[in-house]
Amino acid sequence: MKNILLVVIASLLSAFIAVTAYRQVVPIQQVIIREATPATFASDKNSTAITNPKRHFLSSTPADFIASANAATPAVVFIESSISSNNFWGRESYGSSTGSGVIISNDGYIATNNHVIEDGKQITVTLNDNREFKAKVLGTDPTTDLALLKIEAKNLEHVEFGNSDSVSVGEWVLAVGNPFRLQSTVTAGIVSAKARNINILQDQAGIESFIQTDAAVNPGNSGGALVNTNGELIGINTAIITYSGQYEGFSFAIPSNLARKVLTDLREFGKVRRGWLGVEITPITDGLAKELGLKKVAGILLQKVIVNGAAEESGLKPNDVLISVDGIETNSTPQFMELVGQFRPGDEIEIGYYRKGKLQSTKVILGERQNTILASSSDDAIENAEIMEDLGFAVRDLTEEEKTKLKSDGVMVERIFRGSKIARTNMEENYIITEINGKEINDKNQLVSELNRQSGMIVLKGFYEKFPGEYPYAFNKD
Repeated sequence: MKNILLVVIASLLSAFIAVTAYRQVVPIQQVIIREATPATFASDKNSTAITNPKRHFLSSTPADFIASANAATPAVVFIESSISSNNFWGRESYGSSTGSGVIISNDGYIATNNHVIEDGKQITVTLNDNREFKAKVLGTDPTTDLALLKIEAKNLEHVEFGNSDSVSVGEWVLAVGNPFRLQSTVTAGIVSAKARNINILQDQAGIESFIQTDAAVNPGNSGGALVNTNGELIGINTAIITYSGQYEGFSFAIPSNLARKVLTDLREFGKVRRGWLGVEITPITDGLAKELGLKKVAGILLQKVIVNGAAEESGLKPNDVLISVDGIETNSTPQFMELVGQFRPGDEIEIGYYRKGKLQSTKVILGERQNTILASSSDDAIENAEIMEDLGFAVRDLTEEEKTKLKSDGVMVERIFRGSKIARTNMEENYIITEINGKEINDKNQLVSELNRQSGMIVLKGFYEKFPGEYPYAFNKD
């Protein structure tokens, strides 16, 4: 035991002597560790260890969609439209079409697709709480495939309109509707693209600038809500692209900004009053961009500016490249039509454009749709625009120069709309109308007046500048 104690004491004494000797020989060195950023705890509110980029749009990325679904589901309704028709043997047959709708006010105004209620004799709306109501159709707009219904009810759950212009590709969205009669179905997806044109609207003046999503949409979803993660309405679900007849990953919705304008018009006037610029346009391609000396492939090329139209009066000319509407960049024809379509006749918009490489802008006061009547809020103007819209063509007065050159008075046909009564006569654009049912026509006001006055069979006579002879066209107005 004594031997072990002596060994321990000797070891400690040896270590002490060695350390003392080392300090005398080797000088003390100071070591400093520098950190560019002070250490912080993960819970520190002032931590700068992780930074997130600033968001440029109003959206959220939740862990779930419960709040959004709870906000939208009570406002989406089931719509059944009863249809009757006569069969081959003259017997009346009955059927129905079904779809969805969105309550947009607490007093019973409901938005849906025109194709959901088209030709319906009786329309029944079933709310999320299973109450049923008979609905009245206040107005329809085939050019956007929208319709406005009204039920007699109060204090209804409804959705608020969101700003579809602020929607971003990649943003989460929910589709709410009644596919296959499955009431209040919610599906989720992202915005896949914006300003899509899929050529489904038969009206030549149709506005297709859809929001494309990959949220599952099936037959029965039409007219339902597309909402963002805040529960705001950003679109009306309208169509799918499919080879099987069912959902295949592509669904399309009418943007809420366009829908809101159309629905407001239907509520106030029973029809849509759409501002008309009076131009023919085409998107800029790579070849056009190089030909025009543009720095990038973007914008809309003015191919034609209609005489006496809103665009001409504002100073716009053929070959101008339109790049913005009221400060919003526009790079496609559908997007441009959507933006202009949000305004009424008489509204003033600002158009940004390039002319010979120089950036310019101009104020435009929009005219009546189809450019048949210039901006006016009078009852006569609305009636005149209506008859031209029903027949499906747009006209203008001949200029003094044209009258001298052609040695004739008359009215120039500027546009003919696909599927219309005028289109079925095989009339072509640039036809000059000189007579209606034997009565001489000198200007468009006289033509419109006669069209409103006449009934039954209408015979228009006139000529084409580049073809000899007279060309008559007949159609039944009623």
